[in-house]
Amino acid sequence: MKILVVGSGGREHVLSWALRRSAGVMDVFAVPGNPGMLPGAQPVPGKIEDLESLADIAENLKADLTVVGPEAPLCKGITDVFKARGLKVFGPSAQAAEIEGSKIFAKEFMVRHNIPTARHRVFTEHDKALAYIKYNKGSHVIKADGLAAGKGVFICDTPEEAETALNKILTERAFGDIGQGVIIEEKLEGEECSFMVLCDGERVVKLASSQDHKRALDEDKGPNTGGMGAYSPAPIVTKEVEDRIMNTVIKPAIKGLAEEGRPYQGVLYAGLMIKEGLPFVLEFNCRFGDPEAQAVLVRLGEDLAPLLKAVAEGELEERDLKWDPRTALCVVMASKGYPGEYEKGIPIDGLDDVENIPDVRVFFSGVATDPEDGQMMTSGGRVLGVTALGDGISDAQVRAYDAVGKIHWDGAFYRKDIGDKGLKK
Repeated sequence: MKILVVGSGGREHVLSWALRRSAGVMDVFAVPGNPGMLPGAQPVPGKIEDLESLADIAENLKADLTVVGPEAPLCKGITDVFKARGLKVFGPSAQAAEIEGSKIFAKEFMVRHNIPTARHRVFTEHDKALAYIKYNKGSHVIKADGLAAGKGVFICDTPEEAETALNKILTERAFGDIGQGVIIEEKLEGEECSFMVLCDGERVVKLASSQDHKRALDEDKGPNTGGMGAYSPAPIVTKEVEDRIMNTVIKPAIKGLAEEGRPYQGVLYAGLMIKEGLPFVLEFNCRFGDPEAQAVLVRLGEDLAPLLKAVAEGELEERDLKWDPRTALCVVMASKGYPGEYEKGIPIDGLDDVENIPDVRVFFSGVATDPEDGQMMTSGGRVLGVTALGDGISDAQVRAYDAVGKIHWDGAFYRKDIGDKGLKK
């Protein structure tokens, strides 16, 4: 079985790694991939925004399945393009992917189907949005409508912070065309978690819970990022909470999408706030979380490839999956300046020192190699996801940070408190 993975980040690396370990999988290719994926996955040149070209690549490779990692090609309709050409693909249609592609659509969808979420208002004009903020005092969450790689959400505790966010989205258009509309939500209190399920349009199989760390700095300070670390399972998601998530969030969402003519085939991600045991949806995503995928998939106790193939074929069997009982914890190492501007091409040292540490694996994201000597270098904001398995959060935390301490490059930074919330539980 040949599998093509679309994407180049840490999420795509762990997907490639897990797929390559599946029985019956002979080759894994990644477009465009990154050099850190070798030798498990072979990078193939290509652009993820050129959907027809990606379909050509899948045809030329005779790929038995294409697994789409990032949200952008899903929202553009890669699944529709592939299916029209008779190619097997894992990922939702463009219509179904709108649950991530438009935050306004997602909020209105949740209201229509009685899915618990924060109260909100939608605005397209700066002055009206600012007037609303000044009238409704307190903390707010302001979100740009479309895709912003996890950086279009602003938690604002003062009117001044809210005005800065509105200026960035609606006036400066820092996120391009997605800045045509904003959602202003009440700020929910509680503890966040991530919950992902596989769905073939009707049947649902839940994955292990996890918890992401979105803010750039320790103690959840600094700007929002694509994610600075994660661990799985999340202690906040007890069996009782899990049942509530399934019954009040996941099942109504899957049912609602089908009723609206958008049957969902792929992985559905719910970013949740848990308050006094009750889940409230912060966001839906149409793909595996990053870095949550690194923490979840290293714990998967069975082959990933047949699961994703069953989703693509509409033949998923509803059952409980097998999981490694240990905790997985991923620490993201990033470039100085992220999520803002950062330098590229900085040599990375120490990777050889962690390569053979038991129960530790480095998943590569924003990396490239020096064409002259093959030295691994930085090429993105989030560079590495150092992931460790341990007997509980504390053990996994020690193992992950011990490995992180062996890796160096000029300007590298990372949060030093990944997992602390879980330890308090």
